[in-house]
Amino acid sequence: MKIIRSVGISLVMILLSAPLIRGQDLSKYRGFSLGMSLPELSNQVDLRPLQTKLIQKRPAVIQELTCWPGGSSDYSLQADSIWQIFFSFYNGQLFRILVTYDQDATHGLTAEDMVQAISKKYGTATRTAGEISFPTNELYRTTEKVIARWEDSQYSINLVRSRFLNSFALVMFSKRLDGEAEAAIARSLKMEGARGSAEGKRPPEKRAADPGRFEGKR
Repeated sequence: MKIIRSVGISLVMILLSAPLIRGQDLSKYRGFSLGMSLPELSNQVDLRPLQTKLIQKRPAVIQELTCWPGGSSDYSLQADSIWQIFFSFYNGQLFRILVTYDQDATHGLTAEDMVQAISKKYGTATRTAGEISFPTNELYRTTEKVIARWEDSQYSINLVRSRFLNSFALVMFSKRLDGEAEAAIARSLKMEGARGSAEGKRPPEKRAADPGRFEGKR
């Protein structure tokens, strides 16, 4: 059993650490870079045109794109240890990457095993009791506990374990863009709440007669 587990750990460490990044650049994951545009990402994946999901238009455009590496021939996506990669864009810029690891590939590995494997690529991790939020991803709870973190003044990489999927995941984000995106999402929800409240206060006959109420729903 120890031999099998050691082989499994070695395999995952190779998968997670390749290709190695010089200077431990926390803005990059394989061929993807935080801050890159949608057209730039389209050159990395086999999705043309990109099938993005529009989350909101105002006060900022938030878009999402999900890829499953197992079905792609592109090098940037190929990785036997990865089940899904979830990209989030703020006004056309990639601000967050969520990498969910395959359960079978990481079966039997502990959190410490994963920390050691990822540290081969990103350097020494810090242990934290913090949490990270997932405001738009339905496969994760609102927040997940952070197991370990790699960060600098601009970027943050977080290892978590999804309680819903029961699998490890890596969350990478630009601190500046992620902060702006979260603020925009919060403002959008506030605007929606204000519109709903105002709509509820209008007389029924005026709501029914409003010619723009169902605009775009024909």
